[in-house]
Amino acid sequence: MQIIKYPKRSEWDEILARPSINISSLTDTVTAVLNDIKIGGDEAVKQYGLKFDKADIKELAVSEEDIKTSEALVSDELKNAILEAKANIEKFHTSQLFDGEKIETTKGVTCWQKAVAIEKVGLYIPGGTAPLFSTVLMLAIPAKIAGCKEIVLCSPPDKDGNINPAILFAAKVSGVSKIFKAGGIQAIGAMAYGTESVPKVYKIFGPGNQYVMAAKQIVSLRDVAIDMPAGPSEVQIIADKTANAAFIASDLLSQAEHGGDSQVILTTTSEQLIAEVEKEVEKQTKELPRQTIAEKALLNSRLVLLKDNEEIIEMTNEYAPEHLIIEADDFMSFADKVINAGSVFLGHYTPESAGDYASGTNHTLPTSGYAKAYSGVNLDSFIKKITFQHITQEGINNLGKTIEVMAENEQLFAHKNAVTLRLKK
Repeated sequence: MQIIKYPKRSEWDEILARPSINISSLTDTVTAVLNDIKIGGDEAVKQYGLKFDKADIKELAVSEEDIKTSEALVSDELKNAILEAKANIEKFHTSQLFDGEKIETTKGVTCWQKAVAIEKVGLYIPGGTAPLFSTVLMLAIPAKIAGCKEIVLCSPPDKDGNINPAILFAAKVSGVSKIFKAGGIQAIGAMAYGTESVPKVYKIFGPGNQYVMAAKQIVSLRDVAIDMPAGPSEVQIIADKTANAAFIASDLLSQAEHGGDSQVILTTTSEQLIAEVEKEVEKQTKELPRQTIAEKALLNSRLVLLKDNEEIIEMTNEYAPEHLIIEADDFMSFADKVINAGSVFLGHYTPESAGDYASGTNHTLPTSGYAKAYSGVNLDSFIKKITFQHITQEGINNLGKTIEVMAENEQLFAHKNAVTLRLKK
């Protein structure tokens, strides 16, 4: 990791630059696959499954028998952990249910909103070196609470044509409607366009590699909505001199092991802490099964020494991290000033991995600085809000003149006339 001491404000952009991914270089490949899926349907999905996942798939759909058989392969310990995480995620997301209140804006003019679930949603769940069964919970549970009628899940099979058993168990307990053996670009295309087996959905959720991200962005241009733009995972830690260096190193490495293009950053005013964290990172990295991946991510990472807490907050809001951990005694003095972050973890005993799995908050979050404009996935991600209004005769008499004046000054006389006729009546 690179150590940077007291950088000038003019150097911040370079320090905070994310690892670059040139999606434009993937466009031709991704577009070609998507076009094949649009034309070839199931058969094209199977062919690309054989090419990319080395899986000879006979049937794309996962049967009830497949799910039942795979359940026996999941340990009771993991089942119990998944069920406990499910309960916490349900509790947190249920608290976000919307109750539209009717408001009388003018006497006789009543307006309100109704929350309506997106009818068909698609969930993409990576299943390669890290089968993300936790992401099934994070996406399917709020979709179910929102009331989505059809929850479609796609995940890449192994070489034997099977989806990871933990993914299937999580899907079963979370209320997923249909599961398909499809990964990568072909999965995104299948859910965006629909095939003989895979239903076309209205919005696609979920993480993935750069090919999946490029595919989501391309289909979002005209075919289907997506949850958010996404890039490699990232974490920033704010720490004071009371922080535990071993805790910090473990938090940095928990994000670094996601992928070689991940980025981790420490910001502090303690030079001694930086030295201690550097030693701990080196020590703990050697003990990781995914050491090679973590070491590659650490090349993109920084330990930054700043002059005061005000500068730390300013850098934090400029970086807009996906995950922000505040390991400081007076963590709320920092937290109150955070305006750009995906999810924030407060205090010495709140690791980012708690949010990844079981505390209840959602781990599908904006990356690459998009936290300046995007929220993480939440219950609202799975609903639309439709506005209603009702105007009585008294209401149109009260508001009509205002509408007429505004319409006339925009030179939209049919708009004006729609009010004038009612006023005359």
